[in-house]
Amino acid sequence: MGVKSDIEIAQETQMEVINRIADKLEIADEYVENYGKYKAKIDYRMMQKYADKPNGKLILVTAINPTPAGEGKTTTTVGLGDALSAMGKKTVIALREPSLGPVFGVKGGAAGGGYAQVVPMEDINLHFTGDMHAIGAANNLLAAMIDNHIQQGNALQIDVRRITWKRCVDMNDRQLRYIVSGLNGKANGMPREDGFDITVASEIMAILCLSKDIDDLKEKLSKIVIGYSYQDEPITAGQLNAQGAMAALLKDALKPNLVQTLEKTPAFIHGGPFANIAHGCNSIMATSMALKLGDYVVTEAGFGADLGAEKFLDIKCRKTGFQPDVVVIVATVRALKYNGGVAKADLNEENLEALEKGLPNLLRHIENITKGFGLPAVVAINAFPTDTQKELDLVYAKCKELGVNVALSEVWAKGGQGGLTLAEEVVRLAESNTAKLNFTYELEMPIKEKIGAIVSKIYHGSGVDYTPAAEKEIQQLEKLGYGDLPICMAKTQYSFSDNANLLGAPEDFRVTISKVKVSAGAGFIVVYTGDIMTMPGLPKVPSAEKIDVDNNGKISGLF
Repeated sequence: MGVKSDIEIAQETQMEVINRIADKLEIADEYVENYGKYKAKIDYRMMQKYADKPNGKLILVTAINPTPAGEGKTTTTVGLGDALSAMGKKTVIALREPSLGPVFGVKGGAAGGGYAQVVPMEDINLHFTGDMHAIGAANNLLAAMIDNHIQQGNALQIDVRRITWKRCVDMNDRQLRYIVSGLNGKANGMPREDGFDITVASEIMAILCLSKDIDDLKEKLSKIVIGYSYQDEPITAGQLNAQGAMAALLKDALKPNLVQTLEKTPAFIHGGPFANIAHGCNSIMATSMALKLGDYVVTEAGFGADLGAEKFLDIKCRKTGFQPDVVVIVATVRALKYNGGVAKADLNEENLEALEKGLPNLLRHIENITKGFGLPAVVAINAFPTDTQKELDLVYAKCKELGVNVALSEVWAKGGQGGLTLAEEVVRLAESNTAKLNFTYELEMPIKEKIGAIVSKIYHGSGVDYTPAAEKEIQQLEKLGYGDLPICMAKTQYSFSDNANLLGAPEDFRVTISKVKVSAGAGFIVVYTGDIMTMPGLPKVPSAEKIDVDNNGKISGLF
């Protein structure tokens, strides 16, 4: 009999009724809003009674730069949570919601894998509780109100050539990147260039994830800059009186979603910004709730530590006062060999020379976390059957030189029991942690200096080049008073640089800034590097071709 797929393992599991999972966290029934038997939203107003309760330990899971070999960051996060639960720790997991783009594209789902999954995995990977649709609807309502305002006389003098707000859809659809809308006569609007972002790159997604309550949400929505007037002044959603209706669409999406792992560990899954083009962290509300309800909270940040972890620390932690007690850096021997130049087809063969060449990618991430941000770290090697003892020993030795321990993680095959070694090291570090988080830059620094700090300190690049358009945008944003906001870098996830082909730990490279845009509602400046896209496309053979459903409603092919 062959190895079971992720979806087969998930479908064979007997889930606990979600109210019993809520009971584990002592959440009163009045705050539990059921979405069927196995999913629920939790009313954030519950948090008022926990105001004076100290937070639990926060564990951040990040990784090396992703490769086609796979790293297993979400799988490790879930397995570590289950391992901590097995050790008797009151544990809560906090993850992002998957986007339909990767689910039907090349990456697949984002609910973990093997015996370290969150369930119901089909629901989580598809419509879930409707948060993505609500975010898309709020985004597109604002777009409709912009064009309607122009059609009805344009009292705000919006320059149709300088509208920065795009429509969105939660799907990989390259055809929608650049479009022309409002064609076929005066009754159909003002013809203009337009385009779509994927929903998870929308500023509405970032705002939802960074809001504390409905009032905070409305205030942030009102600050959204949708474009500029003919007089070169920023136009906001508040000037269009859009924030109230948008918040009405988002009122339920604002509540964190509660599900469970295969081993019945509670998991909040809420918000889903991409880390390569957005800030890559689950919601402040879900993390805050988890920290009050659990003694240990395991969360993750998207893609490699140069993207998701940097933004988690420099944006999310700065806004909230959170500080991870431990950072887990996930890697695989296979992925490190890929960074060392081995073709994907040959990764199962022992190759110490290639591993030695690829290890600097991991070592740089370790140094960024421990020496740069000043936080304790442990490396989790996501085990594969093809890993040899010599290869593992080399990884252990190189990490030991940096004063960081390595734990072999076998959670994919063994669930929580396969993560006990990692969990023991996490507990040891967390219980003795006295570190203070260092930020990469200070908010008062000029925009260019903040960008330069990220490029030099995190990417280890030699310098930054700006297109004329980016130069002009930076000058304008500083003139308008947005210069003291944190930076959200939009960059390829595959490399420390802005060139996806520069693997390992490249040196002496320069980063090109092509565009700069303010997300005033979310409270950061988005800096676009190279040719980064905010609307992905489908691959030659998309995952969607393998997904099906039978006449009993059972889904197959989802992984």
